[in-house]
Amino acid sequence: MAEERRTVPEVDRAAAARRAVERRRARASVKRDLTMRVVTPQSVLHRATEDPDSVEGSMRITDFLLALPAIGAGKRDRVLEQLHISPVKRLGGLGARQRRVLEEWLDERFPVSTPRGARSRLLVLAGPTAVGKGTVAAHIRENNPEIHLSVSATTRPPRPGEIDGVHYYFVDDAEFDRLIADGELLEYAVVHNRSRYGTPRAPIDAALAEGKTVLLEIDLQGARQVREAEPSATLIFLLPPSWDELVHRLVGRGTEDAEERSRRLRTAKVELAAQNEFDHLIVNEDVATAAREVVDLSTSSAR
Repeated sequence: MAEERRTVPEVDRAAAARRAVERRRARASVKRDLTMRVVTPQSVLHRATEDPDSVEGSMRITDFLLALPAIGAGKRDRVLEQLHISPVKRLGGLGARQRRVLEEWLDERFPVSTPRGARSRLLVLAGPTAVGKGTVAAHIRENNPEIHLSVSATTRPPRPGEIDGVHYYFVDDAEFDRLIADGELLEYAVVHNRSRYGTPRAPIDAALAEGKTVLLEIDLQGARQVREAEPSATLIFLLPPSWDELVHRLVGRGTEDAEERSRRLRTAKVELAAQNEFDHLIVNEDVATAAREVVDLSTSSAR
């Protein structure tokens, strides 16, 4: 019995230590998501308010503010003084007045876009590199034949398993130049400082003329060009569940070397910062679910 009394507390301490480490890792992940704009600070504050014992609720206000883009220690301290919030507070322990003034400051500093009421039959799906745009689009192509999925032209070589005319039109630089010169592209851009991508205009015009819904799976630059050319287009931004998951997906697919992965992750930070330009945000945690959410937007787009 004496031996048991000595070992049980040791087991409890070890378990508590493991839980503490897991908690710290989870908070670190949330902070990365805030810094990379994978989640909005408003959503983190909301979860902390709903469940003070959650990972978000256990985060100190000082760490929360430091995780926000362009907020350093000096700015953090001035904000806390301005809002009359003690630096020892945790998000889940804020009072009603403190939550209100913090929400007002967040809404002013980091405004969240609201979906537009008007929609069109031209849907644009964009998002950061490795978020799974192509996989979601392929799922829609296979399961929703009523939706016309645009096929982009690109100057990059095909990846293993990609089929010309199905996944992309693989063209050389001379042909891409001709498409631009003849005005045959709705949008085009250089992606990751290397290859060019563009959307042929004729198939889209034909599908829209037939009353079909058209889905474009393109990059951020292309989405901006489509919005400028077709202001009524519905823009959808695909988000990863977390920044760590985005990195895991990019590394896991094994199609880029270390230098290219680093370049793409830098680009992803810029792309994530532009999500408020879009009409709808969808988190790609599960491909089928994300695809269904896109389809749900398409079925009501012509109303």
